[in-house]
Order: sequence, then C-alpha cells, then structure tokens
Amino acid sequence: MGGSTLDARDALGDKSTGTHADGQGNRVALVTGGSRGIGAATCLALTARGYDVALTYRNKAARAEAVAAKIRAQGGRALVVGCDMTGADEVARLMETLAGWRHGLDLLVLNASGGLERDLVAADPTYPMRINRDAQLATVDAALPLLRPGGTIVFVTSHWAHLHGKVAYFDAYTPVASTKHAGEAALRARQADLAAAGLRLLVVTGDMIEGTITPKLLERSAPGIFQQRRDAVERLPTADDMGKAIADAALDPNLPSGHTVVVGGSLDSLPALHESEESRAATPTRTAVAAEETM
Repeated sequence: MGGSTLDARDALGDKSTGTHADGQGNRVALVTGGSRGIGAATCLALTARGYDVALTYRNKAARAEAVAAKIRAQGGRALVVGCDMTGADEVARLMETLAGWRHGLDLLVLNASGGLERDLVAADPTYPMRINRDAQLATVDAALPLLRPGGTIVFVTSHWAHLHGKVAYFDAYTPVASTKHAGEAALRARQADLAAAGLRLLVVTGDMIEGTITPKLLERSAPGIFQQRRDAVERLPTADDMGKAIADAALDPNLPSGHTVVVGGSLDSLPALHESEESRAATPTRTAVAAEETM
C-alpha cells in the first residue's frame, strides 16, 4: 500500500476559516473505497456539505489523489490513505493516520467492497466474505475510539445484496450479494452496542448505478441485464445520486438507527425468486471476467 497525503493547509490550520488541524471546526468523514464511483461521489457530496474528508484506496493512488484534488478545489480538506481493508495492520495504520490528522470522526462510510475481482478470488476464495463482512466489522471496531457520540455509520449496499435470498439475480453476482448481505446482517446485530456509544447505523441501498464498474463487469456474464433493468425502472441512478443520498442521510437527524435509504427503483420492483426462473433460463451467462475491485 501507499502512504498518506494531506492538504498542506492542515499542518498549520486554516486561519481564513478559524478551524485548526484538530478538525474541531468541521465535521470529519472517512469514506472507504473513495477513489472512484460511488465512493468518490460521496467524498465530493460530503465536501459540499462542509465535511473534512479522508478516503481510502486499495491500489490506485493517482485516482485517489485526483479525488482529493477535486475536494481541495471545492475548498475542502482531504486525507488520502492507501489501505487494504482486509488487512488488520493496515486498518490500524489507517486509524492512526486519521487520528493524527483529526482528533475525532463524525461519519464512517463503509463503501469499499469486492467479490468480482478474478485474481483476488482465485488466490483466496474466501476473499468476498473477508472484504464484505469481516473487514466491515473490523473497520467499525478500529474506528470506534475516534467516532464521536452523535456520529453515524453508513453501510453502502445494493438492492440485490440487501434482499439476498428473496430476489433473483445473475449467478456472477452471488459472491458479492451473499457476503454483503452477511455484512449488513452482522452490522445490524451490533446496533444496540453502537447505540450505547451514541452512534447510529444507516444502510443505503442502490439500484444498478449508471457509469460504475460493477454493471460493466456483470454485463460480461449476463449480456443485456443492464438494459433490462433500465427498461424496468425508466431511470437508473448515477454515482452522484448515490453520493448525495449518502451525504443527505448522514446529515438527517430524523433517520433512526437501522433505517434503510433506497436509491433508484423501489425494492418491490425486483422480481422475486419464483417470478424470474423463466427469464434466468433464457438469459445466456458466461464466466465473469473481472479484474478490478468492485468499489
């Protein structure tokens, strides 16, 4: 992994706004998997709402730095940290770096996920569960000392993962859907403990997202699936739509812990398992050829 970078203004504070390097003037957010797609859009949406934003990336430092540059161009402050979220030592270093940048954390956005990466899954078939469930829990545990009372944790998922076991989807997505569902369930099981610490858990579930890598990868194994979904709901959300929904949810004090925010088509618009057997049989599938992390 790479190291970390921060805005030079943060070393001395920003006298123009009266805030200092401890971040007491602004809310502070950590977005995992913030270098592209939904994660990058979330970083920018949070910046527009007055957050200082730390973001992680797995292996694309230049892409993460480009997001940070956009944050700074908006007048925001950014911290970029290379981190394999499945590595305990790297997550610990992430939190140490974050603590050195800001003394507390108001928002943790659990966006990093995986399961479609051919190389990683071939090397370790348990990788989807490690990134989508185990790493989410470990990240929360590591962040707890920094999360301030009144803070929020947002778990980002998809309609198909959220409703795993109830709705039909393509075989290639099973490693992601099943393990993200397990991750959500594990986080929900900890709501009482989080509440005792003054924290709430929100879930933001998205439809197929225009312009992101996941639909492109899935299209290789189920040609036409993206257009079918677009036809079913008329308009699919963009990464910007998801980012704004995540930021707005984090700032909405009326959303109780455990609340699910739905972005895109309604959950009822997805066919139940028994409703789509014929369409699944008629849809040709191929082995997914995925080479990049999902988020």
